[in-house]
Amino acid sequence: MKKLRLLPVFVLAITLAGNLQAQDWDTGADFVSSYVWRGTKFGTGPAIQPWAEYSTGGFALGAWGSYGFTDDEAAEADLYVSYGFDLSEGAALSFTVTDYYFPGTDYFNGDSHFFEPMVGLELGDFSFLAAYMIGSDATDVSDVYLEAGLNVGKLALTLGAGDGAYTTNGNFNVCNIGVGTSKEIKITDSFSLPVTGTAILNPSSEQFHIVVGISL
Repeated sequence: MKKLRLLPVFVLAITLAGNLQAQDWDTGADFVSSYVWRGTKFGTGPAIQPWAEYSTGGFALGAWGSYGFTDDEAAEADLYVSYGFDLSEGAALSFTVTDYYFPGTDYFNGDSHFFEPMVGLELGDFSFLAAYMIGSDATDVSDVYLEAGLNVGKLALTLGAGDGAYTTNGNFNVCNIGVGTSKEIKITDSFSLPVTGTAILNPSSEQFHIVVGISL
């Protein structure tokens, strides 16, 4: 059960972080019209996606979830630990390990978890990430996902490709072409709501989605 071996990693990360300075806790939630991740839609209808994060310096430890408002909610509850650092002005490198879990299954069963190490690179308006999803011994998952991003004015462009569960035939293919933008809607003089909108095309599944989100 590969996933259960992650637990000591998160415990060690919490212990080490407790001895660091400039600690910060943050939390929030996003409301999205639908849950689309890396080009694939999960569940039906809108979803709320709460999160909480502890950070200090370049270290971060957090939890993220997604819960729908319909019977087919595709619930998800993830833990992650990451570390990032600046390479130079406008350039940064980060490493992240995520434990994916889907409520409704036994949490302490290794088959209920998926483990993903990921590396991310930012070079000004350009970004790139590479991720490798690993399942338990029983599920035998080993999926690769690569994504490039580019900010052009107010637009955020995304191009992602993967294999395994990311594509309809399991072969490596483009699965996530996105064009998004964001704005803040002023509610009062001291409070604004961040709003995002993204159009997503998945050439592999031949599906097209439009997602709108509000962040709190």
